Amino acid sequence: MKTRYISMGLLIIVVLLSGCAVIGRGKDFRPFDEQALTQIKPGQTTATEVTKMFGAPSQIVKLSNGNAYVYARSLSKATGVWLVVLTLANYDTQHDRIVFFINQNDVVTHYGSSFKTDTAAYGMPF
Repeated sequence: MKTRYISMGLLIIVVLLSGCAVIGRGKDFRPFDEQALTQIKPGQTTATEVTKMFGAPSQIVKLSNGNAYVYARSLSKATGVWLVVLTLANYDTQHDRIVFFINQNDVVTHYGSSFKTDTAAYGMPF
């Protein structure tokens, strides 16, 4: 009888603790070429040259004196553990952004950038 209770207890523990783990990463991430930013010269570089170097912008914002070309990328990393009665997950998303301000003559007046995707990390979900 004692063996039966031990077997039932072990079976319950195995069922409750069984599950799976997953590690994932965003597949559509393309990093920016940070060296290409050194080729941008405010007052000289045109909007056409910017699109040749960086491709089509993620967003174009209309301003009163021109446009802002916004380039955005993100990288997501996830770690998860699924148990029968409990799910634990850690999800980290970091972003890279470049914004070019372009005047009415289609010339870059200034730009700003933020590169954070290298800080995206897998983490323990608990």
